[in-house]
Amino acid sequence: MVAGSLPVTTNFPEPVGGRPDLLFVAGEHSGDEHAALLLADLRAKRPDLKVACLGGVELQAAGAQLLFDLTAVSIVGFVEVVRHYNFFKDLFNRTLDWIERYQPKHICFVDYPGFNLRLAEQLSARGLSKQGGGRIGLSYYVGPQVWAWKAKRRFKMAQLLDRLGVIFPFEVDCFADTDLPTEFVGHPFVRASYQPPFTYDTAAPLLLLPGSRSAAVGRIFPLLLAGFRQARASKPDLKARVVYPSLKIQEQLEAILRMQPDLAGSIEFKPNTTEQLPASAVLMSSGTMSLACALSAIPGAIVYRLNPMSYWLGRVLVKVKYIGIANLLLDRPLHSEYIQNAASPNKLSAELLHAINDPEAAKEAALGASELRQLLHADSDISPAEWLARGLEDA
Repeated sequence: MVAGSLPVTTNFPEPVGGRPDLLFVAGEHSGDEHAALLLADLRAKRPDLKVACLGGVELQAAGAQLLFDLTAVSIVGFVEVVRHYNFFKDLFNRTLDWIERYQPKHICFVDYPGFNLRLAEQLSARGLSKQGGGRIGLSYYVGPQVWAWKAKRRFKMAQLLDRLGVIFPFEVDCFADTDLPTEFVGHPFVRASYQPPFTYDTAAPLLLLPGSRSAAVGRIFPLLLAGFRQARASKPDLKARVVYPSLKIQEQLEAILRMQPDLAGSIEFKPNTTEQLPASAVLMSSGTMSLACALSAIPGAIVYRLNPMSYWLGRVLVKVKYIGIANLLLDRPLHSEYIQNAASPNKLSAELLHAINDPEAAKEAALGASELRQLLHADSDISPAEWLARGLEDA
């Protein structure tokens, strides 16, 4: 959704079939996808569940009644949020009122902590959640990154939530000094039935992955194009594919590319579907798809640019060594990171050419992928669906 063109919120529809058994709240495309995988598995065990969501098309396709498409209004950065404060305040109040009116038996928050933790706090304050004396159980799947910033949130979470399911093994220890029941349930990208979106193929086009948020796409996609153009100066036959999560983002990407018509014939747009795309190298944002590329052993680099004020605040508040999750998990730069003005066309071109031409780049990517798969498998047989099913049994 282009900044400044957020939709007018309207009243959410009534739940189909009466009081919902389960409400998902997922505000990012990645959270929508993770929650949809969880719901598909859960419905195989409980086909009778009445499920609603504030999420996106993936959850809707998995069988949830879509109340509002939160993924269509996903933004990042302090400045961007403040700019649209009134919109999100209205959306928040409508969400809270809907929950109070229809009383879902259980709510599963998925990532999106700025919205979801405030919602959990208000549900407790209104006496609606179990922790607040009410009857609505609260689970949280894909926990907030307390290991990166706002670490003290974990104590507030313990007061508000009934349970937490995390997708990175080190996150369990982050909550060890709280009373919040926390389980590592494995990462969705290493589940047996998961089909990765990409495969490594030395003969395939490059991948350009600018992300799923409109504001970030507007800043990052031109950088990726600049690096790609520079690489084509050395290898004129290079082709690239750009993956988009929604029609809105596709339209934005195509508008940006129209400003650079010399590249139009060498770039293909592809939707983020179940089709596996082969790729020889990648330039990408630091989002969820960067981990998918790492697990697919595709060499390349991470590119990220924020609003300057948001970036400055992030430097002050966020305490992590890397912004790419694969790099964090491995504690080494599996994919080099180019942030803000460091993302020059020459450097990005050099990364692409290295990924394509140097066999060592492919070997390093394959080694990293193997290590990541081992790290992201749950030690037990627990799955996200089984974890949430236990929460529903207590509803």
